[in-house]
Amino acid sequence: MAIIKIRNAAIDLDAAEIPNLPATKITSGTFDNARISLDAAEIPNLDTAKITTGTLADARVPNLNASKITAGTIATARLGSGTANSSTFLRGDNTFAEAGGGITEADQWRLTTGFTGDATALQNLERVDTSGWGKIGTGMSESAGVFTFPSSGIWFVKFRVNNVYSGANRYATAAIQVTTNNSSYANIASGEQGIISEGNGNVYSNTLVETLIDCTNTSNVKVRFNIDNESNSTTVVGDTNVSYTGMMFIRLGDT
Repeated sequence: MAIIKIRNAAIDLDAAEIPNLPATKITSGTFDNARISLDAAEIPNLDTAKITTGTLADARVPNLNASKITAGTIATARLGSGTANSSTFLRGDNTFAEAGGGITEADQWRLTTGFTGDATALQNLERVDTSGWGKIGTGMSESAGVFTFPSSGIWFVKFRVNNVYSGANRYATAAIQVTTNNSSYANIASGEQGIISEGNGNVYSNTLVETLIDCTNTSNVKVRFNIDNESNSTTVVGDTNVSYTGMMFIRLGDT
């Protein structure tokens, strides 16, 4: 029987006329991507080495056990909120806070000029600057005898007054006064010293007052120092080189 070969150009078959072909008959060429359609179950597992470009979406990245992180350094921005630096630590609530356990503020001021009489808010003050003196931290700020704390916290405050009495009635009261609303002040600590004498010779004395102040808000909680003398025969001693009358501020810890 003679075999008749029909040229390809003469064949025109629609889809229904094309017979099924076993896959073994496809031995060369490349299928167009548009001809390939696989569902998820038909996609084989891929080795991660096959993923060499592109970026995985967050949803495609699985949760990792912390034990898998064995090298490198995690950026501080990934650890928590707040300011991360050499003086802060990461707390259990994932916030950075100032390290405790040490003194972060210590400051000292003094009266520069002596006076007689009273002082509702002691003025003519300066930060101690005598050679050899030092402070820790920012320090206090003062305006018209009112001191503002540089940060909240529990503060130790000490007030020492050096007096010279020249009259017969010799009384002097020193007080630390605090406001919690930046307006009204009240005594938080007070000390009094008095001498009754028939003579008029000079007598020297020191009055020491100290307290703890809980500064919860640096805008509202402030402190001033009050002196109430019995008469103008009592002089409060001040000097710009030596601390005769002055105050000390030390931050002990958080509020």
